[in-house]
Amino acid sequence: MRSLSSRYSVNELLNGYDTKSISISTIASHSALDVFDGAKDEGFKTIAICQRGREKPYLRFRRIIDMPIILDRFADVIKQDVIDMLRKNNAIFIPNRSFAVYVGYDNIESRFPIPIFGNRYLLRYEERVGDKNYYKILDLAGIRRPKTFSSPDEIDRPVMVKLPHARKRVERGFFIAIDRDDFQKRFNKLVADGIIKPEDMSRASIEELIIGAHFNVNYFNSIARKDVEIISIDRRLQTNLDGFLRMPADIQLELRDIMDIEMIEIGHEMATIRESMLEKLFEIGDKFVEATKIIESPGIIGPFTLQLMVTSDLDVVVFDVAPRIGGGTNVHMGIGSQYSKLYFGKPISMGRRIAMEIRECIELNCIDKIIT
Repeated sequence: MRSLSSRYSVNELLNGYDTKSISISTIASHSALDVFDGAKDEGFKTIAICQRGREKPYLRFRRIIDMPIILDRFADVIKQDVIDMLRKNNAIFIPNRSFAVYVGYDNIESRFPIPIFGNRYLLRYEERVGDKNYYKILDLAGIRRPKTFSSPDEIDRPVMVKLPHARKRVERGFFIAIDRDDFQKRFNKLVADGIIKPEDMSRASIEELIIGAHFNVNYFNSIARKDVEIISIDRRLQTNLDGFLRMPADIQLELRDIMDIEMIEIGHEMATIRESMLEKLFEIGDKFVEATKIIESPGIIGPFTLQLMVTSDLDVVVFDVAPRIGGGTNVHMGIGSQYSKLYFGKPISMGRRIAMEIRECIELNCIDKIIT
């Protein structure tokens, strides 16, 4: 295992690759269907890294999967026999959230000698704690984000608290507290109900609660076309919040103190934003890209998502960052996304946009500029 300070070189990763026979691979989870469908639209072979017990969708949707590799655990993708198979098939790997969570940042950076589309060293900046976190990127970029509190004692306004879920470790245990006393009350209840663990408090992020309309803006930083594009916008569906909000207000008030609202992302829906806001969205997208170049060279490559609120003053507040393909892009799979048509004359999904970039960089001989 190489040290974390020793990075893969592009020449090392592409050594022995036939760029005329590239395959596109990813962890079969999250937004993988969009990635595979887009890859097939552009004529690429696809390799799905499946986990046993979760492989059925990728075997049933057989048109878009050329080679399923079924492993006992997603983390086994770093084993030598899997690495050899991916390299034999000239695989370029598309990172998603499941890749980061199940395989882990250290393994991705130092035990995965496969060309990754994008900047593998930016993935760990998705976290809110630690030396590398997305707050640093947003602050350097001058992009407004929620105020954060280093401890519950500092709370002086309503807050959103984000920390790992006790049982569903891929998920986060979100809760809203009105003030400092309400924080302690809700924290204690969620611990008692087994939703969060008290020892995870050190990993918690306590953020000012921003009220507004939420949007997931899916950007693409194109190396081939030298432009930062807005490809699509979606919104999250969360359980059990979605069902709770459908109830009459009097029932919500009765349930608030006996029902845990977990806010687990379960789906997405399409959205657009009023045209006068696009100026601000392009501005923050450009600023974000430039900040990543300073923080973690070569910066963001390809897709990234900024989750944001638009306040009643029409101010934009970014509350979450995904430095890779977002979780909501499957909503555009098969039909394409609304803003992409304005660039290409046809609606395309983010998965296809990724494949187009790989195709163009092969043709323009800039493939070394889009992988790490």
